[in-house]
Amino acid sequence: MASLNRQPSKKSARNEKPNVKFARRTSSGRYVNLSNNDIEMASEASGDYMNYTVHIPHTPDNQPINDSSAARKAEEKHVSNSLFTGGFNNVTRAHLMDKVIDSEVSHPQMAGAKVTSCSNCNGNVMKNERGNDMAPCPCRYKICRDCFIDALNENGMCPGCKEHYKVREYEDDSNEYLNRAFPLTASGSRNNMSVMKRNQNGELDHNKCLFETQGTYGVGNAYWPPDDDDDDGENVDGHREGIFDAAEKPWKPLCKKTPIPSGILSPYRLLIFVRLVIMCFFLHWRVVNPNEDAVWLWLMSVTCEIWFGFSWILDQIPKLSPVNRSTDLNVLHEKFDSPSPSNPTGRSDLPGVDIFVSTADPDKEPPLTTANTILSILAVDYPVEKLACYVSDDGGALLTFEAMAEAASFADLWVPFCRKHNIEPRNPDTYFSLKIDPTKNKSRLDFVKDRRRVKREYDEFKVRINGLPDSIRRRSDAFNAREEMKMMKHMKETGADPSESVKVLKAIWMADGTHWPGPWSSPSRDHAKSDHAGILQVMLKPPSPDSVMGSEDGKIIDFTDVDTRLPVLVYVSREKRPGYDHNKKAGAMNVLVRASAILSNGPFILNLDCDHYIYNCKAVREGMCFMMDKGGEDICYIQFPQRFEGIDPSDRYANHNTVFFDGNMRALDGIQGPVYVGTGCMFRRFALYGFDPPSGDWDEKNPKPNCTEDYCETTPALNASEFDRDLDVNMLPKRFGNSTMLAESIPVAEFQGRPLADHPAIKYGRPPGKLRVPKEPLDATTVAEAVSVISCWYEDKTEWGDRVGWIYGSVTEDVVTGYRMHNRGWRSVYCITKRDAFRGSAPINLTDRLHQVLRWATGSVEIFFSKNNAFLGSKRLKLLQRLAYLNVGIYPFTSLFLIVYCFLPALSLLSGYFIVQTLSIAFLIYLLIMTVCLVLLAILEVKWSGIELEQWWRNEQFWLISGTSAHLAAVVQGLLKVVAGIEISFTLTAKSSGEDDDDIYADLYIVKWTSLMIPPIVIAMVNVIAIIVAFSRTVYSANPQWNKFIGGAFFSFWVLAHLYPFAKGLMGRRGKTPTIVFVWSGLIAITISLLWVAISPPTGGGDDPNTTENFKFP
Repeated sequence: MASLNRQPSKKSARNEKPNVKFARRTSSGRYVNLSNNDIEMASEASGDYMNYTVHIPHTPDNQPINDSSAARKAEEKHVSNSLFTGGFNNVTRAHLMDKVIDSEVSHPQMAGAKVTSCSNCNGNVMKNERGNDMAPCPCRYKICRDCFIDALNENGMCPGCKEHYKVREYEDDSNEYLNRAFPLTASGSRNNMSVMKRNQNGELDHNKCLFETQGTYGVGNAYWPPDDDDDDGENVDGHREGIFDAAEKPWKPLCKKTPIPSGILSPYRLLIFVRLVIMCFFLHWRVVNPNEDAVWLWLMSVTCEIWFGFSWILDQIPKLSPVNRSTDLNVLHEKFDSPSPSNPTGRSDLPGVDIFVSTADPDKEPPLTTANTILSILAVDYPVEKLACYVSDDGGALLTFEAMAEAASFADLWVPFCRKHNIEPRNPDTYFSLKIDPTKNKSRLDFVKDRRRVKREYDEFKVRINGLPDSIRRRSDAFNAREEMKMMKHMKETGADPSESVKVLKAIWMADGTHWPGPWSSPSRDHAKSDHAGILQVMLKPPSPDSVMGSEDGKIIDFTDVDTRLPVLVYVSREKRPGYDHNKKAGAMNVLVRASAILSNGPFILNLDCDHYIYNCKAVREGMCFMMDKGGEDICYIQFPQRFEGIDPSDRYANHNTVFFDGNMRALDGIQGPVYVGTGCMFRRFALYGFDPPSGDWDEKNPKPNCTEDYCETTPALNASEFDRDLDVNMLPKRFGNSTMLAESIPVAEFQGRPLADHPAIKYGRPPGKLRVPKEPLDATTVAEAVSVISCWYEDKTEWGDRVGWIYGSVTEDVVTGYRMHNRGWRSVYCITKRDAFRGSAPINLTDRLHQVLRWATGSVEIFFSKNNAFLGSKRLKLLQRLAYLNVGIYPFTSLFLIVYCFLPALSLLSGYFIVQTLSIAFLIYLLIMTVCLVLLAILEVKWSGIELEQWWRNEQFWLISGTSAHLAAVVQGLLKVVAGIEISFTLTAKSSGEDDDDIYADLYIVKWTSLMIPPIVIAMVNVIAIIVAFSRTVYSANPQWNKFIGGAFFSFWVLAHLYPFAKGLMGRRGKTPTIVFVWSGLIAITISLLWVAISPPTGGGDDPNTTENFKFP
């Protein structure tokens, strides 16, 4: 490849890409293709045409000006203002939109930004990087870039005043004067510094002079060694290195691993070993000492206990090596963002990051929630030019589209405000809801005024978002009524039968008065949720590579000395057609992987759910510390813990799941890495492509000729076929599809994702400074290629979903995707930050929570019966990691034994028998030792994981609740899918459904009946009835034996104590418990009573003291 720090060559693949058909949309929403004659006759067109600016593709008679940066910027402007659509058997069209939303847009990067027309062609007037109009002539004649370049090439004169342009002052607009210095304006003028030394305001930038000047005068100037010194001061780029060069500083790690204190970990490991040994002896004793009086009861109990022991081993053994990790953001800044002689402006050398946000249904996932997530992403503390945000709207709703456009518009104010005042968190809804003093640690005098103004703007923003459904409906009704009137007029003019009904499709209309290409409220062909074209809109075009400082002009807030650039924002709705399996969320994620590879090709990908926002603005940098550190080249992903908001204080249903996120995941980090949990995960793009981690084969193919103690030459970039010995160049389309741009982007992403080669131990690194080169602007060919890879047919006969990208075939595609990477030898890292990296929402309603767990457990059963079972893993999967993945697939089957074991106390009380013949000393000693070990293990686990004992108990309670309900249903559904091929579908969980707006915990008390509640209800009722029956029998016995009753009732109370949160959930609040609950309870109670009377009828003769002789209890 010609260059490794740029995007793939667009020229090399231009001939193989689908053509972009630029079209004009009529007022009725129909496409009318344009030819040259159509464009020349545009002024003579009928009134049905709207005057759209049309960008004509390059043809032999319409060639662009060679190497003109202005022409490229002009094309990028057209591209960013166009809505691209296309798909299977469809032409890729670019519809130029002069209006994206009803409200006014001002940021120069955003699509549909308000512009002033050119005096020559009504095109967009030239603008500077701040978005302000720019006139190249003192007469202030308004002209677009294309007309300006034509004027320069023709006679160099301004069309307005007929004077010659002073082109040297506008060197960015003419390639002839690119990269030249300003001439001396007059002798003795003080403005004689080069343009490279001036900042955005045209003033002298002393920082740049600091590194360009070779003088030694003054305090603080860079020291340069004499010219006759040796050449050791030159770096790989040929630049001299002064004392400010980071290469001369001692090497420092970006992260470190901190082991758990031995005073906690050693006893913890010892107790695991002791309990394992005691458990083996206990199970052996139970097997060789059956209960002859109740063999059936003994057999059930022993079988369950053996399985519980096996399950405990799978869960506990992987916890032998928990670790803690920490990062050093200061070192990251020194290595990648600090100015140096070769980088005087401090342009970042960090790799790019593409952030994916997925949403599917605006009714269940409120657009305001998604918009707040987008705003937190756009305001993240990471180099703006290295960041790109992609929103996957799997529902293709215009409501989501316009909500994202509104978010991009509000970001013009919100993002600079966050940067100016260092706001945390950068989700506006969360920030303005904080109960703490907002002025804490704020020192700028204008903070209170700025915050008040931004708060008012945000309230208006929320009103606009909330009003979008009604606005879209009213707009669509108006346009549909207009179309109906036009149709009636046409019928009247043609003499048609007036009695015939007028049939006009009830379309959804965009703000610019054209049809929405996605689904309509009244589904029709090409406009249904499962039948619509692919849609792609670059809402925020790529920013300039250098900072663009704001000003006070035209803004409600003074943004002087604040960078006002915004990251790239792209809206994507993949094509859907009947007959294609779109593979739910995994398919949507793979679409974003391909589209982002074409548009931005960030070496790293961070995926978030629409309700998970960035709570720590430095979270991306925290993850990058691991990827860019020594040994980071074999890390496939960085998993962050999930933290939730809106959970009830008691965490009734263990929604925080801290035992898993702070215990199990931290323990897996000490082996091969945590499992992937679906959100809050930063991937290495190269690992997602299905390649193995770097190995010695790379060195054999590309040996390093020079490797010293101070510097180690980097491994050069390889072709895709060199990453995988089994991958032939001709087989690339079979694995990745027919996109040449996508194939060319693979080695670029791999090379840019390597850590710096600043340490001899880094085997596969890249030289410093390679990622400082600006990216090429977007053009129509690139965006059209992105549209082609989001089509429904692209994955046919490829390995997408099988080896490449997110893996298909399971509702828990996240676990399978992570397992495949670990199975290929990659490792992952668990990143727990001091300030939570991300926060989201979780269902606090009992029914929603059970359905969520059901979905997870069903995916685990699918994994167990698939080729992703850890039993079939490769040798690269470590033993303890294999046990952890085995537990992922096996844990739902524990529900079969758990339900039986929960009935055993009741059966014991009702039958008068126990699981053992007698309460022997051996049994009690075994029971006591295992119980003490369990308690001590829980205490030590609480110590090293940092969780609270109450959270541990909540987790135990919900383990039994979910194990007797959702896990059992998951096993049944999984078996039905494997045996009978019955597919199970799941619906999205509503993010908010509370009835009380004033109570944020209203969802907690809503009782929605589900069949998953039946098993826990039966278990609870049977145990309660068994206690009542046993208590009555003991009371009315002539010779009561309370010790026997207490011994049996203890185990029933143990079951009921675990079901207590479930019982509270059924009670609801203010009498909201469904009638079905009482009906089921009464029916169960009556049935069990009649069954007991039938099995053991009363014998009469209440005076006989031997009435209860047949009642046996240990």
